[in-house]
Amino acid sequence: MNAVVRRLPGQTLLETTGRVSGLPRRTPVGGRRVGDSFWLVSEFGERSQYVRNIRADPRVRVRIRGRWHPGTAHLMPDDDPRARLRRLPRFNSTAVRVMGVGAQLLTVRVELDG
Repeated sequence: MNAVVRRLPGQTLLETTGRVSGLPRRTPVGGRRVGDSFWLVSEFGERSQYVRNIRADPRVRVRIRGRWHPGTAHLMPDDDPRARLRRLPRFNSTAVRVMGVGAQLLTVRVELDG
């Protein structure tokens, strides 16, 4: 399913660098741009592959509305991910809540490079 979703022109993507392969890894995500930051919540928290990649190399790119934005990702374990979900697009928030039931949610903030 992710392979199909990644090809949709309007889908927001997070591109990390594979911590083992060194290759670009693209993951469909939901979230919201607020000023020069992009916020999202990982439904699998620390177990998410893209979170593990961010730990190894925080330089990422985010594709928003078809345009790539480079930036630096920050894992935000002290942020309240459920409160953060209430500020993100409703469709994404619902999907994360359903898929993340019982999981350790984790907020991720990407500081965009302008």
